[in-house]
Amino acid sequence: MTTDDINSHAQQHRHQQDAQENELQHDHDHEHDHGHGHVHVHAPKDFGKAFLIGVLLNTSFVVAEVVYGILGHSLALVADAGHNLSDVLGLLLAWGASILVKKAPTMRFTYGLRSSSILAALINAALLLLVTGGIAWEAILRFQHPDNVESRTVIVVAAIGVAINLATAFLFMAGRKGDLNVRAAFTHMMGDAAIALGVVAAGFAIMYTGWHWLDPLTSLVISLVVIVGTWGLLTDSINLALHAVPEGIDTVEVQAYLASIDGVTDVHDLHIWGMSTTETALTAHLVFPLGYPGDGKRNEIAFELRKRFSIQHATMQFETGDVNHPCELAPSHVV
Repeated sequence: MTTDDINSHAQQHRHQQDAQENELQHDHDHEHDHGHGHVHVHAPKDFGKAFLIGVLLNTSFVVAEVVYGILGHSLALVADAGHNLSDVLGLLLAWGASILVKKAPTMRFTYGLRSSSILAALINAALLLLVTGGIAWEAILRFQHPDNVESRTVIVVAAIGVAINLATAFLFMAGRKGDLNVRAAFTHMMGDAAIALGVVAAGFAIMYTGWHWLDPLTSLVISLVVIVGTWGLLTDSINLALHAVPEGIDTVEVQAYLASIDGVTDVHDLHIWGMSTTETALTAHLVFPLGYPGDGKRNEIAFELRKRFSIQHATMQFETGDVNHPCELAPSHVV
């Protein structure tokens, strides 16, 4: 073989490698041996700028609420400030998690730090409940000795809060359906807007009736609204932390699809869990008595799982069902 032939062969080999890499990049697929396969997609939209604007807006408003709440003797304003402060901390946690989930996998953290977004949502929910409990207790005590409230101050500051919370919520509107942390930010900001509107109404009521006990009553109502709104976030976060199947995915339907694949005689050791607040993973053993169906079939299954069930990271083990070498994980009670 001449030098030109060697160079020509090497160039053809490089072209083939480039074509394969382009195909992998296009399909977002990573290939393994004939026994396993998995596929995952790109990271979700970056909300870093939205988090920054939200933190700055709400931090400024928290300071204003505390100052004018103290000057105006309004527990409702201070209560709302405490709630908004917990939201600021929640935004910071979610923002930090959105950065950590992009960290590349390491030998120790083989999935990267994707689960940090779940921890952020869990801490956010716990923090909200803790702060709200303190506000509710203070409101109950205030009923015994209600202060004279500067209703005009309450109305003006709370009205500004309505505008700020609506503006912040708008920043997260686009991603609220795909990320638990973004959904939490959107839900809290919309809830805060409603609460601030309630404070405005309480301010007008106090102005025209002189009933200063409406201020702690409004604080209690705020606390109840926050608790109800936070409970769903808390349960969803706990479920994800315990590797429960994410909301919107039916395990029975997934198993039925896998069992319906041409050539599959059994599906076992099926697991579905949230890798983060935006990514879902799956592992399953598929029995093909006729042997490994090929990389194309594997990619087709992974594509359908992503398309039908939004499962982005699917890992499948293919088996022949040899009775002399049964799978130890086949029994449903074995994990």
